[in-house]
Amino acid sequence: MKIGIPKETVPGELRVAIIPTMIPSIVKDGHEVLVQSGAGQSASFDDASYIQTGARIVPNAAQLFNSVDAILKVLPLTSDEKDLLREGSTYIGFFTPHTNGDLIRTFAQRKVTAFSMEYVPRITRAQSMDALSSMATIAGYKSVLLAAEQLDKMFPLLMTAAGTVPPATVLVLGVGVAGLQAIATAKRLGAKVEAFDPRPAVKEQVKSVGATFVDMEITENVETAGGYAKEQSEEFLRKEREVIGARLPKVDVVICTAQIFGKRAPVLISKEMVGMMRAGSVIIDLAAEQGGNCELTKARETVRENGVTIVGAVNLPASVPLHASQMYSRNITNLFRHLFQKPGAEPDFNDEIVKGSCITRTGEIVNEAVRAALQGGKG
Repeated sequence: MKIGIPKETVPGELRVAIIPTMIPSIVKDGHEVLVQSGAGQSASFDDASYIQTGARIVPNAAQLFNSVDAILKVLPLTSDEKDLLREGSTYIGFFTPHTNGDLIRTFAQRKVTAFSMEYVPRITRAQSMDALSSMATIAGYKSVLLAAEQLDKMFPLLMTAAGTVPPATVLVLGVGVAGLQAIATAKRLGAKVEAFDPRPAVKEQVKSVGATFVDMEITENVETAGGYAKEQSEEFLRKEREVIGARLPKVDVVICTAQIFGKRAPVLISKEMVGMMRAGSVIIDLAAEQGGNCELTKARETVRENGVTIVGAVNLPASVPLHASQMYSRNITNLFRHLFQKPGAEPDFNDEIVKGSCITRTGEIVNEAVRAALQGGKG
């Protein structure tokens, strides 16, 4: 196959889908890799490094899309890029299938076999392909650095000639991959860290990274069989807000990471609860693109309410492009090599990973959850 790596065109996106060091493993499998000129530049990978590892440089996107059998990408295709898709080609990347109806329909109309990085099953065999976890690791790390920049205090305990400076207190909401990395990063910076999650099973994980777990009485099953957070009842959310609200007057930073796959993020901090926080406090909301865990969050904006700074953080992995590209590149390469295990071989659509990540095929939307979401008017 001829595989194309286009340059990301969304403003602020600095990652690249495949880095030079992954090229030899793909070429060894009998494929040819074409890279758009400048695709890796923002992530510190120049054209020469791709050529040295066996790729061929193509001058522009139009020529690239027209020349390849498969496109490997980071962010969803833009409207201009959609027009370049070859009929019957393969596409692999992030594209938020449950809300990106126009793109999914374009894939179906052009008989594109599209595989979503978001839909790679959370099973042991697919861990090396789990790009959501890779990017969440970076987002959790970066969220704490953003908080440190915005906060009017220092994080660590300091004993100085001018007296003792007490440590900042950080509350992390949601203990998934991003939450655990946020806890670890805040601890490394010297903060006192607390964490809240309605899943009792994560308590030991919180303690293992040195944070205090905030308990609440659990009355609902809050986790799907696939390992994702489950949508909760309004009564359960009310109880969560009571527990969180009791902590807010005592914390300096809140890192929000709670998300529900394919749905709006739960509102865990109301406008009234923001008013309980001290002036100068900071909320970093990693769920901003899904509506936000804070009622006042606005995606891509920084809001100030009663002296509290609320950052609607979006696409933080792009702000660490070298390592983000390195991690994503390994994930997407592993998925590609799993899909196409031998030269000329087709994917095995009975395989759990292949079937789970495939969204469109032979002109049809084959993923039942995506098809239901789009038919329900959500896309």
